[in-house]
Amino acid sequence: ALGASIRNMEQEAARARSIRERIWEAARNIPEVRRWTTEPALPGHLHLGFPGAEGDSLIMLLDARGVDASTGSACSAGVNRASHVLAAMGVDAQVARGALRLTIGPDVTLEDAQRVAGELPGVVEQARAAGMAFG
Repeated sequence: ALGASIRNMEQEAARARSIRERIWEAARNIPEVRRWTTEPALPGHLHLGFPGAEGDSLIMLLDARGVDASTGSACSAGVNRASHVLAAMGVDAQVARGALRLTIGPDVTLEDAQRVAGELPGVVEQARAAGMAFG
């Protein structure tokens, strides 16, 4: 299994990168979006920011649509606070609260990416509206 994984590593990286960029192409049209994933980067990693939206709202709304996502850094998954990685990058704590991290694993398909791309603008709009109501 390890040998097969190593032999397919470049192909898998290209596949994940293609899916990541498909999601980014849709997300980049959302007003004020931030892309915190810069090259060089893991091919299956996309870390975005949506100022005015709470990360928790984003992940709950996406979860309701069958999309798995996280806030914060991968090494602190499950911790309810802004990413320490974004803080180290100088990102304002309030802005970092609108972070969304997507991981493209081997089971994620291009069809999944297209679905996420279609859902994301409405999810961000809803999360921002909720944030304005309670902010």
